[in-house]
Amino acid sequence: MFRDLSSNNFSGNLPKSLGDLSKLSTLHLQNNKLSGPVNVLANIHLSDLNIANNKFGGSIPKEFSSISNLRIEGNAFNNHLPPASHNHGHNNHAPSQRGSNVQNSQDGHFKHAGMGAPIICLISGVIVIALCTIMATLFCLRNKSKSNGVAEPKQKNNTTSISIGKDKGEWHQFSDYISSHAPTEWSFRPKELSSTQPSSSYQTEVTSKGTPEKTKHETSMADLKPPPGEKTLAAAKSYWGNESGNRAIKVPISATSYTVAALQSATNSFSQEYLIGEGSLGRVYKAEFSNGKVLAVKKIDCSSYIQEEDTFLETISSISKLKHQNITSLLGYCVEHGQRLLVYEYIGNGTLHDVLHYGDVHSEVISWTSRVKVALGTARALEYLHEVCLPSIVHKNLKSANVLLDEELNPHLSDCGLAVSMSNPERQVLTQAVGSFGYSAPEFVLSGVYTVNSDVYSLGVLMLELLTGRKPLDSSRVRSEQSLVRWAIPQLHDIDALSKMVDPLLNGIYPAKSLSQFADIVALCVQTEPEFRPPMSEVVQSLVRLAQKASIVKRLSGDELGFSHKILEFDQTGISTHI
Repeated sequence: MFRDLSSNNFSGNLPKSLGDLSKLSTLHLQNNKLSGPVNVLANIHLSDLNIANNKFGGSIPKEFSSISNLRIEGNAFNNHLPPASHNHGHNNHAPSQRGSNVQNSQDGHFKHAGMGAPIICLISGVIVIALCTIMATLFCLRNKSKSNGVAEPKQKNNTTSISIGKDKGEWHQFSDYISSHAPTEWSFRPKELSSTQPSSSYQTEVTSKGTPEKTKHETSMADLKPPPGEKTLAAAKSYWGNESGNRAIKVPISATSYTVAALQSATNSFSQEYLIGEGSLGRVYKAEFSNGKVLAVKKIDCSSYIQEEDTFLETISSISKLKHQNITSLLGYCVEHGQRLLVYEYIGNGTLHDVLHYGDVHSEVISWTSRVKVALGTARALEYLHEVCLPSIVHKNLKSANVLLDEELNPHLSDCGLAVSMSNPERQVLTQAVGSFGYSAPEFVLSGVYTVNSDVYSLGVLMLELLTGRKPLDSSRVRSEQSLVRWAIPQLHDIDALSKMVDPLLNGIYPAKSLSQFADIVALCVQTEPEFRPPMSEVVQSLVRLAQKASIVKRLSGDELGFSHKILEFDQTGISTHI
């Protein structure tokens, strides 16, 4: 495996993790500002090592004598390179520190062989002339490539060259670069990634002449389980140069890039009449494009979501790869003029929160069968995020307002991947954007810790909402009933109390056994200790069995979509009641 990290202005010591790259055979680190000892490279079986023109010091490891192609000049080592008894000739081109020590050793070798000073001068002259010719050629080629506005690619057979820029994306500390881009073994597949290159002005800078044979450590985009996330992206990133000739790290984004003008036109300048929702991260607008397409645009409030543009684009890259029937698809984005705009598929039947809590007397009531279906679809979305995606994605903001319903009452979970971990300073989200009052697990409220188990708790609260028709927190109720979880938990295993908890709008149209089993699942999900909550796959299996039994409600309701229609009847006092 070949890695060229030369001429990147790296500084600092070599990290110990570099010694774990057992597959590395060729390493070029020349022309940086690296310092400290090089002992970490001693146990790597390298055949080609170039660390020239840095600030390395200390002793030259004896293991370096076995490297057939070695360049270490331009450093401050305090000893000579130990001679290799089996291979003298291959190191003739590798003078030691600052071009003096090893050359003196070689001079001694020539003198002992009976060769005089004229031969040494002749050889030195040839080397100097050759180096000058090569440098002049490279300088001319570099200037020519710059004049064309394209960074010159470094090409080697079956190799990959990486150049890191000098803008805000630059990695000055070499240890930071290694920890962020090499989990155990570096593996980049530029030819496979080139197919995902966006249609912007980025020019490909990672090149490969020929396709190297894939090893078990290499990762291609076809192998990735969406979304790539940090660990996967570290092994599958593509690097492109920008228009100014600087170099920056970018990630491939499959979503469409929109202009601010196009989105303003589609939303009538984000007018109130196009507003369809508002949450902790910003507002959502209906967007009607001239070609007849209707989408939803989330305008993120930058005061609530403080990611830098590069980090935000990496988040978009991950979200755009989420593909599940119960997750809203990210189709586009816009980062012009500091904006943070996300374009999603449009789900036109409102949110679960609206259906449960804001329906009027003439609206249709969501039936028990449909409520079970909504719970199952939402659980499947979380199962995908927790157990299919690598690394796992924690939603962190599950609530009924983030569950969108289509015309057939299928749930679509929104805001997946947006609540980024607060433990990462580069991806910080304000507290208000993580968790929602009434849905947040106890461990998050107490310590700010949020895991996949916390999502399970939030699903349990949402299922209670489906069961009772009540809001998670409702200050309009008596104090003992304001917290849905606190009020409901003691009654979940009491069949008589349970029947009184059910949403009265269901009019008793539900199987009693199905109701009891639904409550059992809720009780498991909202346990105080996170380790006692079931994994999402178990919740899905339980809800699948429950949904099969609950299908009887659809036949009783007589509605193909699973609605129960409210019928008004007036009693003798003139007060309307539901039957």
